[in-house]
Amino acid sequence: MERVPPFNAQELASLAKALGNTADGLTGPQIEHLLAQCGIPDVHPELTKWKRLYNAFAAFQNKKDFGNHVVVFIKRAMAPVQFTDDPARFDRWRDRLNPILAFSSMSVGNDGQVRWVKPASNLDEAIARANRLQHLLENRGVHADVLTYCKAEWLQENYFHAVFEATKSIAGKIRALTGHPGDGAPLIQATLGGENPQLAINALKTASDRSEQSGFVNLLIGIFGTVRNPLAHNPKIDWAMNEQDALDILTLVSLVHRKLDQCIRP
Repeated sequence: MERVPPFNAQELASLAKALGNTADGLTGPQIEHLLAQCGIPDVHPELTKWKRLYNAFAAFQNKKDFGNHVVVFIKRAMAPVQFTDDPARFDRWRDRLNPILAFSSMSVGNDGQVRWVKPASNLDEAIARANRLQHLLENRGVHADVLTYCKAEWLQENYFHAVFEATKSIAGKIRALTGHPGDGAPLIQATLGGENPQLAINALKTASDRSEQSGFVNLLIGIFGTVRNPLAHNPKIDWAMNEQDALDILTLVSLVHRKLDQCIRP
């Protein structure tokens, strides 16, 4: 890991409070274990959780003159495997940490790793980066599954990968509903196409019903052909994805998710 500049006292205190949150933060034994794992001396184990963390971070930082140990601690604390019983808890922790880390040009991704991002100059900017696209999409009433798949990318305003993850979620949902292992157009044709599809968006009793089902199949194949597949095969630099394009595509993916949620098995 490259050298991380020292955090200032306010940042260290805020990070310690986020990690040692009284409601659902680290427990005392977890703090002891993680500090030992990271080689950080537990200088005041008798203090409250956040003060214990703050003193440990600050003392080690003063000795080493860098903040790498804090980043390593956060990465270990945010390891996704520790949140398998309560994934929403991982999101709450990350939502507390990222506005603070943004001041140091860092953020926690959905894999628990800490990465460099564009620095934030004030609290409003830090929070705005974390929530801007989420608010725009929520105002459109976008399906919750779309938000789940691309939430980590919003923080970095990475429209390319946000759209890529969201379009992949369509195939993921169809596989979950049908048990079919395929992907792309073959998956769509096998599960929603033909005379006797596994999933249907209506009763398939009239010519109009059949036409609507066929149109939905073509729409899904079109999404894969024009959005997901190019994103998967081309570097980000070759695909200009601005905010408006991302919002429109994510809204279309949201419509698909709602249709899939309402599907019946003929």
